Amino acid sequence: MGLKEQLMQDYKDAMKSADAVKKNTVNMVRAAVKQYEIDQRVELEDDADIVKIIKKQVKMRTDALADFAKAGRDDMVEGYKKEIEILQSYLPEEMGEEEIRAKVKEIAGKLGIEGDMKNMGALMKGVMAELKDKADGSAVNKAVKEFLSGK
Repeated sequence: MGLKEQLMQDYKDAMKSADAVKKNTVNMVRAAVKQYEIDQRVELEDDADIVKIIKKQVKMRTDALADFAKAGRDDMVEGYKKEIEILQSYLPEEMGEEEIRAKVKEIAGKLGIEGDMKNMGALMKGVMAELKDKADGSAVNKAVKEFLSGK
């Protein structure tokens, strides 16, 4: 079963179990996928494309969390945390910091890049090409900076 079918099945299950948060979250993702299909005039069948949409939704909610916390909206913070948790259940497992650091060292060795911040762009490009769906971009950026600064 593809991710699109999984979202539909989970939506039905959430309706049957009266889980409003899950139902609304899954429905929002399905709407985002449908909107993307309409805008691009394509039919998304590849799970990788749907994962990108889900990651974008997670990022939007994560960014909003800080604003809600600053405004003292604890009710919204809790709701968004639940939504993020639901959305992350559809995402593939991401690499940990140690794995990312090891991969950065390996790719730097392949590219012949030494510890100099001038090589940041070239190393980031090489690492992200290989880890684009397996690791968060900000975690990769942090690992590359640590590698280049010699930490």
